[in-house]
Amino acid sequence: MSLLKTPTLPNDSRPGDNSIAAFDVERVREDFPILKREVYGRPLVYLDNGASAQKPRQVIDAMTRVMEESYSNVHRGVHRLSQEATDLFEGARERVAAFVNAGSPDEIIFTRGATEAINMLAACFASQVQPGDEIIISEMEHHSNIVPWQFLRDRSGIVLKAVPIDDDGNFDMDAYRGLLSPRTKLVAVTHISNALGSITPLKQIIQEAHAAGAQVMVDGCQALPHMRVDVRELDADYYAFSSHKMYGPTGIGALYGKKDLLNRLPPYQGGGDMIATVTLEKSTFKAAPHRFEAGTPAIIEAVGFGAAVDYLNSIGMNAIAAHEEGLLAYATRKLEAIEGLQIIGKAKEKAGIISFVLEGAHAHDIGTIVDRSGVALRAGHHCAQPVMDRFGLSATARVSFGLYNTPAEVDVLAEALQTVRDFFG
Repeated sequence: MSLLKTPTLPNDSRPGDNSIAAFDVERVREDFPILKREVYGRPLVYLDNGASAQKPRQVIDAMTRVMEESYSNVHRGVHRLSQEATDLFEGARERVAAFVNAGSPDEIIFTRGATEAINMLAACFASQVQPGDEIIISEMEHHSNIVPWQFLRDRSGIVLKAVPIDDDGNFDMDAYRGLLSPRTKLVAVTHISNALGSITPLKQIIQEAHAAGAQVMVDGCQALPHMRVDVRELDADYYAFSSHKMYGPTGIGALYGKKDLLNRLPPYQGGGDMIATVTLEKSTFKAAPHRFEAGTPAIIEAVGFGAAVDYLNSIGMNAIAAHEEGLLAYATRKLEAIEGLQIIGKAKEKAGIISFVLEGAHAHDIGTIVDRSGVALRAGHHCAQPVMDRFGLSATARVSFGLYNTPAEVDVLAEALQTVRDFFG
């Protein structure tokens, strides 16, 4: 099916409207230069947004502009360019803070990405725990929200516990309640599973953790590009996310943290720009966020991150969520109609991610064959091996939607998967 047949739709999306007809997707697609290219002579159908999203012209231009007009180091120079670059850098922090409704820009620490954000918190949190204290994660975590806590366990003697998921990929609240104890110091859970699309009952998780005296860190990588997130409404203590999944550049992300909690943590790394005073005998440190941002930061990338946030705001997170909800429903129906295809993960609350296996075909074979039809999807364990173990699988194929995907692209995917099915018969 030609992608040109996708209708241009009115831009009158309303919060809660999950109709595909309420989103001007063709207008949105015009903002993404890469969507005009072909792969093997076929229009690109990019369905690997869970790994990394494509970049709109607005982000590309913002990054180019700062390099051409205002680039310099930040927080250091008294000259005009340094002041302009500092304003752009801190302006990006303000926009990211507003995007998640943080109480202050000081609650946003720029990191290299969500992985560094979680590693930072795990390293600093060593000062908050004693041997025998407990941290709770879940069975559906990405490796980046497992391994840093294992490092902390091995260094500090804490106990690491995992909440199971059921056969549909739902977070087991009863099991979670059973794991909470007076020794629980932190609950570290994903907002949306990257492998299953399951949306965790985050508000309830946080309320019950706080009632038990524990703090909560949320891996929000798969949530922020797809839905409105209000960290203060959630009452999350920490929230980690990456720019590149939000249509911004790679190499930058953020850790949101409540200001009083951040300022109780020791610095993560030592170096320039994070100190208040230094003598050869002793150093003192700035308050958050700068105490956690040693050295020259990712200046250009921060500007791009701010531009990505502006872009998402210009479309509206409720409109994006409604569009992707419609795509998920349509794609689920199309894929379930393919003989031998089994969707892994059918949680009650689910985002635009479909993980699946196809009888007789390895996930990597699926990915390779559909690539010839121009379809880019993910194949493998998705850096979530415990999830694969839970379902007795080594790998799945995964499609993950972004705001520029269309029903016509779902049709191309379904046709390509039927080719796989026919080949492996």
